[in-house]
Amino acid sequence: MAITIINDALVRELMTMGECIDLMREALKNLSRGSASMLLRTAMWLPDKKGLLGMMPAFDIGAKVMGLKVVSVFPGNFDTVYDSHQGGVMLFETDNGRPLALIDGSSITAIRTAAVSAVATDLLARRDAGDLAILGSGTQARMHLEALAQVRDIRRIRVWSQPLDHARQFAAVAQDKQGLTVEVMETARAAVDGADIICTLTPAPEPILFGQWVREGAHVNAVGSCTPTAREIDTDTVVRSRLYVDHRSSTLHEAGDFLIPRNEGAVFDTHIIGEIGGLLLGEIEGRQAETEITLFESLGLPVEDLAAARFIYSRALEKGLGTTVDW
Repeated sequence: MAITIINDALVRELMTMGECIDLMREALKNLSRGSASMLLRTAMWLPDKKGLLGMMPAFDIGAKVMGLKVVSVFPGNFDTVYDSHQGGVMLFETDNGRPLALIDGSSITAIRTAAVSAVATDLLARRDAGDLAILGSGTQARMHLEALAQVRDIRRIRVWSQPLDHARQFAAVAQDKQGLTVEVMETARAAVDGADIICTLTPAPEPILFGQWVREGAHVNAVGSCTPTAREIDTDTVVRSRLYVDHRSSTLHEAGDFLIPRNEGAVFDTHIIGEIGGLLLGEIEGRQAETEITLFESLGLPVEDLAAARFIYSRALEKGLGTTVDW
């Protein structure tokens, strides 16, 4: 028996952002219709809270695959040569349980997270939305810039992060590699002023986006926070918004952006309109008015990793790529 090893460079060669956006639409529909399933992530923190090890299993009966992503999360890696998320996705078939592939998890996470935000933005943002504010300047800032440009005509891009030098570096790379002009703003408030698409992409434990700053008709992708005690957006942002999630159960257990306002008594579970998969299936309604603020709470799901891993593995077999190892 043998497995295929697929590294970071091959992941990016084998799956484009556009392909991943399509894959995420299907994965989210499969989750909401019940043909794919997953457990809540398990996270084991180091004693000093410097980082954690997360484990995320899922299966897709229709596709006859199951898998597990194991990933370390070290937010302090921004100032190093290492990604904040590192690990792998182990892919298995469901007839006999054979392991098929071990695929770099950092690159899958980077691409699929932005692709899911693109799916939500395409569904919820106004059709004429094109003023983009990015709070954060790491890997996800770069990937979201690529992903959102595929679902909306982006006319203006502003970025803010701490320290500001990181935002300047991000803007310089975007100009050099993508030919995009990115305005670096001194404050988060200045970055989101008048924006109609806002992405929060930081490991901030306290809010960096406040509801009073968000214009009517804007769409917000809240991506960076994924623990019950941390949040990037304040209570007012949640209260003012029509809230959609990637997975209801995950939100009710893991999303500080929602749980903290709920614990304050500002919202109830019924404030969640539903899952993006349900919206894709036509089970719930999307934006109701041009002036409405829509909010997508993204936690990142193992069914997303599984869908990407299955596609990458199949493409690798077609092209004869990857490293085969006796198992």
